[in-house]
Amino acid sequence: MEPEVKIERRKTRQIFVGKVPVGGDAPISVQSMTNTETCDVAATVGQIQRLQDAGVDIVRVSVPSMEAADAFGEIRKRVDVPLVADIHYDYKIALAVAERGVDCLRINPGNIGREDRIKAVIQCAKDKGIPIRIGVNAGSLEKELQRKYGEPTSDALVESAMRHVDILDRHDFQDFKVSVKASNVFMTLQAYRKLSQQIEQPLHLGVTEAGTFRSGTVKSAVALGSLLMDGIGDTIRVSLAADPVEEVRVGFDILKSLNLRKKGVNIIACPSCSRQNFDVIKTVNELEARLEDINESVDLAVIGCLVNGPGEAREADVGLTGGTPNNLSYLNGEKSHHVTKEDLVDELERMVRAKVKKQREDEEKGIIARSE
Repeated sequence: MEPEVKIERRKTRQIFVGKVPVGGDAPISVQSMTNTETCDVAATVGQIQRLQDAGVDIVRVSVPSMEAADAFGEIRKRVDVPLVADIHYDYKIALAVAERGVDCLRINPGNIGREDRIKAVIQCAKDKGIPIRIGVNAGSLEKELQRKYGEPTSDALVESAMRHVDILDRHDFQDFKVSVKASNVFMTLQAYRKLSQQIEQPLHLGVTEAGTFRSGTVKSAVALGSLLMDGIGDTIRVSLAADPVEEVRVGFDILKSLNLRKKGVNIIACPSCSRQNFDVIKTVNELEARLEDINESVDLAVIGCLVNGPGEAREADVGLTGGTPNNLSYLNGEKSHHVTKEDLVDELERMVRAKVKKQREDEEKGIIARSE
C-alpha cells in the first residue's frame, strides 16, 4: 500500500461556534442550512434534528424578520446543535438573536448601515462572545464593485471580503470567519486561494448555488476537494438544491475521501460487470440505506468477483468478494466465512454492526481513542 498522504493545513486563528471549534487544529466541521420557514418552529426543529442525526456540526437558520427572530429563540431552546443566524441589513435582528442564544452571526458589516449600527452589533458580539461570519457571494457584490470589475471576479470577491474585514479590524474584533463563494468552480478556487494569503482567520468553504444533487455534488467535490488538498478550509457547506441532509452526507464524504474526517461507513464498491457473482449495485445501495445511522468509522468493501475482491476486502474492516457457489467475507483483513447471495445484505449489516459494537466497547475500556 502507498503511504497515507497527510494534508498540511493552513494555520488559522481558532474561534468557537457554540461548542464547535473552527480553525486551528480542530477537525474540519460540516455545516448545512435549514430550508423550512423559520417561523414554523416545529418544522424547523424537526429538520435540524434530522441534520443532527446525519452528523452535522453546525446549522445555519435564516432570520429575515423580527418574527423570525422570536421563532429562532424558541428553536434555540429545543435543539442543542450550534446555530448560526443568517441576517442581512437589519441590525436590530442581529441584536435580537444575540439575546436569544445565537452561536454565530452571519452578516456583512458593510450592509448593516450607519457606523453606530455596525458598532452596536460588533460590541454586542464582543460582549456575548459571539463570532461573526462574513459571507461574500458573487451574486450579491456591492454595486461599486460591480461597476469597477464589470462582472463578478475572484478579485472582486476578495476586495469585498477585505472591506468587511477592515470594518471588524477597525473595531478590534478578530473572532470571525470568512467565505467568498461563487457558482463558478474556478472563481471559487481563485478567490479562496487569494484570500487565504491575506488573513489569519478561518475560512468557510462552499460553492454557492452549486445546483442539483448530482451536479452540485460534483462541483462541490472538485472545488472543495482542491482547496482542502491545498490545506485551505476550516469548515464546509455543500450547497445543494436537495434535502439539506444530503448536504451533510456529501460534506462528510468529501472529507472522508481526503482522510480529513472519519465518520460513518465508508463503502468501497466495484462498478459491477459481467464477472459479478451477485448484484453489486443493489447490494451496496441497500447497505448504504441501512447503515446511515452509524457515525463510527468503518471501511466496508463489497466487490463482485475474485479479480480485485480479495485485495480490497483484506484492506477493509469488513469485506466481501464474490465467488462461486458462495461469496467469501473478510473481517479485519482475514478470511471469515462464506455467505450466500440471499443472505448478503443481512450478513454484511450484521458484521458491520458487530464491528461498531466492538469499537464502542474498546473505547469504553480505554483501548482505543475516539476517531475525532
